[in-house]
Formats: sequence, C-alpha cells, structure tokens
Amino acid sequence: MAKKSRRSRRRSTKGKKAQPVRLSRPAAAAVPVEAKDVDFRQEYHYVIEDLKRIAITAAALLVLLIVLAAFIA
Repeated sequence: MAKKSRRSRRRSTKGKKAQPVRLSRPAAAAVPVEAKDVDFRQEYHYVIEDLKRIAITAAALLVLLIVLAAFIA
C-alpha cells in the first residue's frame, strides 16, 4: 500500500484572477512604550523551584539506571 503524503496539493490557478484585499480602516500608528524595570528574580521565582525539582528527578533516575545496570551485569 502506498504511503500517504502529508503535503497538500496545490490547486490550479489558471484562469482565476487575484481578488483585491480591502482594508476596513487604516492601521493605527505605533505608540512608543516606556520600558519598566522588572525584578526577574521576584517575577520568575517558580522557575528556580521547577529546575531544582527537575534536577533532583534526573539525578534519581540516573542513580536508578546505574543500580539496575549493576544488577544486569
């Protein structure tokens, strides 16, 4: 059985004209925003906790793999 392709097929555009795009209103001018001083340590304190939890889990799994490898060998 043939493998299905995920790529979509392009439709032929012969004889079809591109339709113009209409904007309902003009784009607003960009307003400059002042930068604020942010204390990232206070804002992202949970990231450090998550990284510690991930490191402990990774270390425990590594120790488990070493112990299991000792039993197999």
